Amino acid sequence: MSKKITDESGLEIIETPEALAGQINKAEVFFLKNRKVLAGIGGAILVAVVAFAGYRFYIDGQEGTAQNALSSVVYDFEADSLQKALNGSGGNEGLLAIADGYKGTDAANLANFYAGVALLKQGKYDDAISHLESFSSSDLLVNARAQSLIGDAYLEKNQAAEAISYYKKAADSNKNEFFTPVYLMKLALAQEKANQAADAVASYKRVIEEFPLSSEVVNAKKYMGLLEGQVGK
Repeated sequence: MSKKITDESGLEIIETPEALAGQINKAEVFFLKNRKVLAGIGGAILVAVVAFAGYRFYIDGQEGTAQNALSSVVYDFEADSLQKALNGSGGNEGLLAIADGYKGTDAANLANFYAGVALLKQGKYDDAISHLESFSSSDLLVNARAQSLIGDAYLEKNQAAEAISYYKKAADSNKNEFFTPVYLMKLALAQEKANQAADAVASYKRVIEEFPLSSEVVNAKKYMGLLEGQVGK
């Protein structure tokens, strides 16, 4: 009879070669009975691993090309040559082509942000929203900036309710004394346009109480005072 010992938890531990051989035999029987299923699972895993490796190889190869293309158009963007930045010039691809042609790369992701800003400046609000919504970043400050810009686009479209939603996301993301008061002021403005006077007062009050050293406080007090007068508070 095979000798076994137990650990402190009571779990049996195989000690002899005979017992170990018995376990191996059990495994062999299980494999023979289920070899088709196991082969299918193994094949699926192998296909998934190979596909992922191929995808990463493709994306890594695309990244360098996309980054070079992006660096060429950033100068046009910073010079406010928005049409050149969006569509490219001198044989260089523009932001729109980079965002669409190198999907999955960091460069394409960033191109969506730049394109969204440029389109917003051009008054192409729907296209701006589309590109900004396609952008994502692990940097909460940058993400909040993108949310605020989407709010700007909706506000320009006179869709105050949608603007409010995005301004709230921006204001509640990684709160800080530099940007959050700005987002709260935009939120209050959108709330006023949506005839949400009480909510607007609350947003102005947040600027005053939570960010007393902010440069936005003076205007927040002024606009809140006017609004309170209008609603009889």
